[in-house]
Amino acid sequence: MQSRKNYAALALLTLAFAACSGGQDANAPVSRDDASNAADEKIADTTMVETAVMEVEGEAPAASAAAVAFAAECDQRIDAADELFNALEASEGPHTVDTTLESYNDLGIALYNGYAKSSLYANAHPDESVREAGRECEQRFDELNTRLSLSRPLFSAISTIDVSAEDEATRFFYEKQLRDFRRAGVDKDEETRARISAIREELLVIGQQFSKNIAEDVRSIELDSVDDLEGLPQDFIDAHPPNEEGKIVITTNYPDYFPFSRYAKNDAARKALTTQYMSRGYPANEPVLEQMIEKRHELANLLGYPNWAEYVTEDKMVASAENAADFIEKVADLARPRAKLDENVLVARLRQDYPNVDSVGIWQRNFVDNLVREEQFEVDSKLIRQYFAYDRVRDGIFELISDLFDVQITPWQTEVWDDSVESYELKDGDRLIGRFYLDMHPRDGKFKHAAAFPIVAGITGKQTPVAALMCNFPGGDGTEGLMEHSQVNTFLHEFGHLIHFLFAGDHRWVGNSGIAAEWDFAEAPSQMLEEWIYDKQTLQSFGLNDKGEPIPDELIDKMNAARKFGLGMGNRQQMFYAAISLNYYNRDPASFELLPLMKQLQAEYSPYDYLADTHFYTSFGHLDGYSAIYYTYAWSKVIALDMFSRFAEDGIRNTATAREYRDKVLAVGGARPAAVSVKDFLGRPYNFEAFAESLAVDGEGAGPLE
Repeated sequence: MQSRKNYAALALLTLAFAACSGGQDANAPVSRDDASNAADEKIADTTMVETAVMEVEGEAPAASAAAVAFAAECDQRIDAADELFNALEASEGPHTVDTTLESYNDLGIALYNGYAKSSLYANAHPDESVREAGRECEQRFDELNTRLSLSRPLFSAISTIDVSAEDEATRFFYEKQLRDFRRAGVDKDEETRARISAIREELLVIGQQFSKNIAEDVRSIELDSVDDLEGLPQDFIDAHPPNEEGKIVITTNYPDYFPFSRYAKNDAARKALTTQYMSRGYPANEPVLEQMIEKRHELANLLGYPNWAEYVTEDKMVASAENAADFIEKVADLARPRAKLDENVLVARLRQDYPNVDSVGIWQRNFVDNLVREEQFEVDSKLIRQYFAYDRVRDGIFELISDLFDVQITPWQTEVWDDSVESYELKDGDRLIGRFYLDMHPRDGKFKHAAAFPIVAGITGKQTPVAALMCNFPGGDGTEGLMEHSQVNTFLHEFGHLIHFLFAGDHRWVGNSGIAAEWDFAEAPSQMLEEWIYDKQTLQSFGLNDKGEPIPDELIDKMNAARKFGLGMGNRQQMFYAAISLNYYNRDPASFELLPLMKQLQAEYSPYDYLADTHFYTSFGHLDGYSAIYYTYAWSKVIALDMFSRFAEDGIRNTATAREYRDKVLAVGGARPAAVSVKDFLGRPYNFEAFAESLAVDGEGAGPLE
C-alpha cells in the first residue's frame, strides 16, 4: 500500500472512510532478517494553506500534450460523476436497493476509478506536467466527494432504504454508509458543513505538498575517494564512479542509502548520509505539517471529537485513541527485555572498534547489526545478495503465488506510462481475477517508497480490478539488480497487498471491494506473507547465483537462526514511530512543538538517541496518510502471526489451507468485520500468543498480551 496509502483515500471517496478526507498512507514492510533496521525501512516505505497552494500552482510545469489529454479525461470523468450525483440528489424515490443504492454505488465506482488514476499519475508518471495534472485532478475528485459526504438530500434518500431482506454483505455495506455520512458531518448545520468542506479541500492540498516536498528532496553526500566505499559490494562500487570533479556522489534514494548504511566502513560518511536522509523535507515540510495537524484538529472539533486521534480511531478495530495508546505501551513493554539483549550485543561489537561508546548511534545500527549477523550468526548479507537478482526474485514470487493459490500470472499487452513498467494478468483457470502493473525501479519524480496503488475497483459483472505495484529496487538500468534479502521481503509484502486487492475484487458494492476492511487490519495479510521469505523451498526456487546454484541449505538455516536478533529494538523503534503518530494528533496543536515532542517520545520509546540537526517528522509520510494510526502496523502483525499459525500447523505450502485463507479472508474484502473473517479462518478469535512468542527471550515466556 502506498507510502501515502492510496487505499485509504479511495475508500474515502466511496464513503467507506468518507469523513477521513485529506489523507492517504505509506507502506513498507518489517524486515525480519534485519529487524533492528526494519522500522526505518518501513518509513523510508513516505506554511499556511495559501502558501502550499501557491507552491503547488506556482511550480506547475508547462503542460505537455499528454498532460492536456489527461486534463481533458479528468474533465470527462468529473462531469460524468457530477451528473450521477445531481441525479441522485434530485431523485424523489421511492428509494430502494435496486434503484437508489445501485445508483449510489455507480457514483462510488466513478469516484474511485477517477481518483485512483489521478493518484497513480501524480505519483508515477515520468512527465512532470502530467504529475501536476494528476494532483489537480485528485483535488477535484476530493472536492466532489466532500460534497457527496455532506449532501443531506442524498443522506435522506439512502437512509430510507429498506435492507432488511438483503444479504449480509449488502446490509453491512449499507450500515457503513450511514455511519460514515454521520462521521462526515452530514447532520451538522449549514455553516459547519461549509467549514468542514473547506478544511477537507485544504487538507488534500496540504497532503499533496507534504508528499511532494519529500519526493523532490533527494539529498546527497560527496566522497573524496573510492577508499570511502570500503565495505560496499563491488557492483555498488562499480555503479558509483567518480564524477568529473573526482567526487563520488551517494544519494538518499533507497538503492544508495540502505546498502551504504549497512556496509560502508566509513563511520563519518554513514553519519553524514543518515543526517541528510533524516533531514529530507526540512525545513519546507515543518510548517506544512503544523498546518496539517491544526486543520485536522479543527475538523475533529467540528465533528464533535476532542481531537483527531479520537476521531480517526473510532471506526478501526482498536476503537479509541486510549486503546491505541495502551497497545503501544504493551508492545513497547513486551519488546523491552529482548531490546536490551539486542542492544548489549550491538554495543559490545561497536566497542571493538570504538572503545568509548556506550550506545548505538542511529547511523551505526544497520552497519553494526550486519557485523553481528556476519560474525556471530555467519549471515553475510553481501553473500546473500548474489542469490537475489531482481528478475529472478520477480519470477520466484510469481511462482510462489501461483503454486500456493492455484492461479496463473501471464503477460498482459496494454499501454504503460513508462517503458520500464510491466503488465500482467492474474487468472484462476479461464477466469480473469484481475490485472496489475509492476513499476519497480527508481526514476526522477517518481514515488520514492514501496506501495500497491489501486487503479480500478473490482465490481461483480461490471469491471475487473486493476492495481499497480510501485517500488524502488535495483535493476532496470542494464545491471543485474542484486537485491538485499530485506528488499525481497519488501517485494513479497507489497505483492501481498496486490493479491489481497485483486482477490477481493469480486463484490457488488464498491465499499466492500478490495482492501476495504478496517484500516488496522490492512497490513495483516501482507505481513503474514513475509513468513514465506524464510521458507527453504521458496528461497531455493528463485534464489540462484549467476552460476545457477541455489542458495545453500546451511545459509538459509543461519538466516533463520538469526531471525529474532534485532526484533526487540525493531519493535521499540516501531512504537516510537507509532507514538509520534498518535501524540501529534491526540492533543491541542497549540500545546506542543514538533521537535521537542519528538525528542521526548524518542527518549521514551526509541532505543536510539536523537541525531543532532535532524527533523525526522518532515519526511515521515505516514503523518499525512496514517495520521494518528501508525500503530496499525504492529496491530496487523499480531493478527498476521496468529493467522500464520494455521500454516505453521498445516504446512506452509498447504494449498487447501491457502485456498481457505483466500476464500475466508482475502476474497471477503470489506464485506464483514475483519475480526469475523479471521475467526472464520482460525476457528477462534485471534490472540496475541504468536506475537508474544516472537519477542520472547529464549528460556522465558513472554506472557500473554491482552
